[in-house]
Amino acid sequence: MQNVTEIATEIVAREGGYVNDPDDPGGATKYGVTIHTMRRLGLDLNQDGKVDAADVQVLSKDQAVAIFVQHYFHKPRIDQLPAAIQASVFDMYVNAGSHAVKILQRLLGDMRIPVTVDGAIGPQTIAAIEKAYAAAPDHLADAYGIARRNYYYDLADRRVNSRKYARRRDGGKGGWIKRAEEFIAPRYHLTDAQHRQRTEKWG
Repeated sequence: MQNVTEIATEIVAREGGYVNDPDDPGGATKYGVTIHTMRRLGLDLNQDGKVDAADVQVLSKDQAVAIFVQHYFHKPRIDQLPAAIQASVFDMYVNAGSHAVKILQRLLGDMRIPVTVDGAIGPQTIAAIEKAYAAAPDHLADAYGIARRNYYYDLADRRVNSRKYARRRDGGKGGWIKRAEEFIAPRYHLTDAQHRQRTEKWG
């Protein structure tokens, strides 16, 4: 089983280098670390008295891994979840913040295990997820991954500028969908035809 540093290193590789896409609410980003995160943490890496895109550009892979391990894994208590879903929730937390936990909490509700949908992993959510894992240990990771995929599709339904992350220009699966499916067993992956049918209303 991978340790958290190995998982974080894979996330950094998956996120890629520096980008500053005007359609991305995260703003300037490198290795998945946004300028908003760096400002929140006060990471003035070039010591010029301000945290801006220049600091994002000089961020190293090791620094990104350390940020993810501390602030996106341990701090939100993802380490308290069953090992089977830690990597997927961790990856989603890097990508979508507390929405990663809300997706999990809604999934628990769908499984008829009531829990407050607040995006925080507290005693109630930990107890609920333990109950869910005990009931379906071989299916929980896939169920969460599918819920992630649905979240991305639903977000693109609502936000036109985000559709390019869910669907490529040629109509195939975009980065968001491929990312979610990395944590889903192949038998639950959508076919290209199913993906195109799901996104055809986007025009």
